[in-house]
Amino acid sequence: MATAALLMVGSISGSVFAHGNVTPQPVDTSALPDVPGGNDNWITKNPYRADPAVYAKAQEIGESGYGQNCARCHGLEAISGGIAPDLRYLDVKEDGDEWFINRCHHGSVRDGKVYMPPEGEILGQKACWAIRSWLDKVHTDS
Repeated sequence: MATAALLMVGSISGSVFAHGNVTPQPVDTSALPDVPGGNDNWITKNPYRADPAVYAKAQEIGESGYGQNCARCHGLEAISGGIAPDLRYLDVKEDGDEWFINRCHHGSVRDGKVYMPPEGEILGQKACWAIRSWLDKVHTDS
């Protein structure tokens, strides 16, 4: 009985640490044009939507960036399990850009509790806008 209890505790503690390192991971955005202002002046409108070819590349890079940095909380394919917001429902186009980039850059803190860490300084504006571009692609109304 004691052995069974130890095995159960061991398997539970292993899944608690299953996420491993949750430090934001860099995203290779070298194939994307620079964002005006770099990382010193964050803009509030997705700069990649203006050119369809650039937008498609941004979506490709954003899918990878999302998987590396966002999926552990917001869910695979942006389908949330209920802990963090389901980003498929984020307002599309400019309506959701300002909210998204603010969260990506600054994170979310309420009552002193960190709900989402600020990732903007590590990811940079180009990666955040690439992730936003991919979220436009997987958007759903229902």
